Amino acid sequence: MRQGYIIIGFCIVLLVAAGIIVKASLSEEQALNYSEIIPMPGTNTLPIEEGVFKLSNNAEEFLDLVNRGVSSNQTLTSYYNRRAYPGAPPTIPHPTEEAHSMGGKDCLQCHQNGGYVDKYKAFAPVSPHTDYINCKQCHVPVKSTGLFKANNWYKMEAPEAKQQALLGSPPIIPHSLEMRNNCLSCHGGPSAPKEIRVTHPNRVNCRQCHALNDNAKNTTKIWTR
Repeated sequence: MRQGYIIIGFCIVLLVAAGIIVKASLSEEQALNYSEIIPMPGTNTLPIEEGVFKLSNNAEEFLDLVNRGVSSNQTLTSYYNRRAYPGAPPTIPHPTEEAHSMGGKDCLQCHQNGGYVDKYKAFAPVSPHTDYINCKQCHVPVKSTGLFKANNWYKMEAPEAKQQALLGSPPIIPHSLEMRNNCLSCHGGPSAPKEIRVTHPNRVNCRQCHALNDNAKNTTKIWTR
């Protein structure tokens, strides 16, 4: 009889222990599923594609203009010629109205959503970061083509366009995404360089198919699982 009580007590202890373990396991799994996004060690989180969604309403118009042949003749060569190095802020290729202005709404009149500027007979490129309004803090007009002092600076080569992991796969993103959270500003619309103009600007989840190049200096974020 006493031995039976011992066995029953032992079973009760096992059931209680099993219940505690299961509860702890479920709590841990729930915490992992709902944990916040955290950066990988040594990195910061990526800029999100919020700019793409802001321009998505113009996607059909962008595509229609290009299909009708209403687009600029900008090439990747001219695109990179306005930059000190790939990824650098482009220079301002035209005179500005206010010499001491930082830009703001003056610049965004043309560069927020693009459009044809009759004065310059060209389409205005769309800014990928319209929430930054101190434009001339980074973008400056060209005052001279000469150097103040000789130096050993040389311009890096631009990344090769349309790099693919496999034949027929979506091209990878060969550059960082810092200050480039609006893919359509460079890849969509009539002002985009011909070589990298996308054929499907209406698909706004760009990184659902186009992955970052691991060799590019970039940042990333992961979901904890």
